[in-house]
Amino acid sequence: MGAEVELTFGDLLANGQAVGRLDGMVVFVFGPLPGERARVRITARKAKYAVGEVRELLATSPHRVEPFCRVFGSCGGCQVQHLSYDGQLAWKRGVVASALQRIGGFAEVKVRKPVGMIHPRNYRNKMSLVVDRTATPPLLGFYKQRSHDVVPIDACPIVQPALDAAIEALNGIRKSRELVRFFEGARHVVARTALATDQTVVTVTTTHASAAARRLASTVMQQIPTAVGVSNSYDMSGENAILGRKQAVMAGRGTIEEQLGEVRYAISSASFFQVNTEIVERILAFLKHGLQHPLQIVDLYSGAGTFALFFAKHGASVVGIEENRAAVAEARENAELNSLTGSVRFQAGRVEEVLGRPDGQAALAGAQVVFLDPPRKGSDERTLGAVAAARVPHIWYLSCDPATLARDLKFLAANGYRLGVVQPFDMFPQTGHVETLVTLYREAAADDGEPAAAEEDPFRNAPVPQWPDDEFAKSDPEYPEFVIR
Repeated sequence: MGAEVELTFGDLLANGQAVGRLDGMVVFVFGPLPGERARVRITARKAKYAVGEVRELLATSPHRVEPFCRVFGSCGGCQVQHLSYDGQLAWKRGVVASALQRIGGFAEVKVRKPVGMIHPRNYRNKMSLVVDRTATPPLLGFYKQRSHDVVPIDACPIVQPALDAAIEALNGIRKSRELVRFFEGARHVVARTALATDQTVVTVTTTHASAAARRLASTVMQQIPTAVGVSNSYDMSGENAILGRKQAVMAGRGTIEEQLGEVRYAISSASFFQVNTEIVERILAFLKHGLQHPLQIVDLYSGAGTFALFFAKHGASVVGIEENRAAVAEARENAELNSLTGSVRFQAGRVEEVLGRPDGQAALAGAQVVFLDPPRKGSDERTLGAVAAARVPHIWYLSCDPATLARDLKFLAANGYRLGVVQPFDMFPQTGHVETLVTLYREAAADDGEPAAAEEDPFRNAPVPQWPDDEFAKSDPEYPEFVIR
């Protein structure tokens, strides 16, 4: 340990670590890109791998760019700002393809070019600032990579401008002798903004209900541009929880109004709602190709109803199933907001348990489509087995983790389904994460007595507005088309 070696790196992990090899041993290092060579100091050596740090880059990739954030490399929020955006999209396409091949066993899989952003900055509609109360005054920031140390933040080029302005205001509040008590006992400050209405809500997280925050909430709200409400989240479920199990509005209101397509959504800081509004709209534009005639759809892991309400707005009859009861309540309220209560029904419960009940089985039996948007851990064989047993003709699977996606697709392929379209979406530019939508159709068995669904796959030739082929990118010389070969 401590020895310096020269390594060439051939791969990049989702956490930003480059992969090199030393005498047959894998070495993980933050900083290098594939194809680069560096002098590295070995800082830790385990039985099967080692970890190092860059001392000097000896050969650089043509895809390397200068990071645009001054705390990149210490803040854990972004992993690949040093990789050009066109390079990021090509890399993420490869990550999805590799997972489907290695884990799923899909040797001939065709992965489409990822749908990205025209300007891949200022996109997050939600941020969670850590409150470091060991300092005086307390610091606001994000965690360092692989650490619980806090990197102080006074601006963030990844969040929407309204949230960037909120960071500036919150830093002013923490330095104020009168207002600093707002952060008394605070663990996090969570803020969310709506692109459609430019409204922002702010939530301070404390272990117990905060009397100090309540006294100052109205004044604090006036200091934050676009803020329409301030809430207190408390009763934590664990040490790593960002939001508590209880929410109390202390000033203004607890929700903002966002709009996607023709659907309005009242959402809060705690809502299960995607963080990149532009990319969600592109996902919905893609899904619209499958809604050309009335359908019965079962939406599993339906959250606050983002997709279920969109399906219902476009003529589908939808059953949404979601474990989180607060999210179900929010989804029902949003159904009323859009006058869709006659077209969509939400059930609270664990997905696998609901599908095991008669009402869940009946919903599957009548469905033409099952839509899944599970958490990072993916779905499970009990849920997927119920879908396969019901012989639902089409599955639309949206995943934020290529590995668990590949695992679940392998199970579905073994139970009568074939892949249709594999379309990645860059929900999280500058990071190692990628969202992927996969359409599947059920192969007709010999004893089915019905045609295969393949010919009915509405997505097989569906055009998708995607970077850098759409009309916006064609007029933007900053982002020429590029493919890593």
